[in-house]
Amino acid sequence: MAQCEQLTSPVDAVIRRMRALDADLPARDGVAVFNRVYLAVTEAVDRRIDAGRFADARAAITLDVLFAERYLAAVDTATDERRPPACWRPLFQFRRHPGVRPLQFALAGINAHIGHDLALAVVDACRTLDCEPPDLEDEFDRVGDLLVSLEERIREDLMPGPDLLQIADPLTHLLGSWSLERARDATWSAARALWALRRLPDLAEEFTERLDAAVGFAGRMLLIPLPD
Repeated sequence: MAQCEQLTSPVDAVIRRMRALDADLPARDGVAVFNRVYLAVTEAVDRRIDAGRFADARAAITLDVLFAERYLAAVDTATDERRPPACWRPLFQFRRHPGVRPLQFALAGINAHIGHDLALAVVDACRTLDCEPPDLEDEFDRVGDLLVSLEERIREDLMPGPDLLQIADPLTHLLGSWSLERARDATWSAARALWALRRLPDLAEEFTERLDAAVGFAGRMLLIPLPD
């Protein structure tokens, strides 16, 4: 296996991209809100890789980088005024809406990235590593566990305080309908289905399009503007 220093450079590259976005975007921008969350996750994964917390560092790095690159590609597409995947469109469309709260932006981005991008990244990683999805299940679960632990902190940090109950009440109701753990379970099933369909490109494309649309619909619901 290659040395750890050689393996971590692709992760460093995506971290630099996310840090540059963090520096360039206004703090209240919806994409900036999600980017800060995702940067924290990617940095945490990188620390765990460096600490030897993943049994297969190459697999963890490959999945992590291919996963991040799908988000960064969506940002580049929107920046170039092209249409990003359907799962990302609500976040880019509502990123400056004054009635959408930071917690909504964060979870809408997580919904798009977990619900759609992660399934495709698993398939990309399997092709890159010449392996099957079960070979990546440990890495998938470790990254997912980290996201679940961070989700609770995100909700605590971004939820309005008790002095804003007219906002917090509908926000609590809205966000209670979405679960990262359920999304992660569905994503693993989607990745396995896409891998099984890899020799049926027409069906794989249709499945991917429907997954993209469904995740985008859920993201639009998460971004319902709330009253002041």
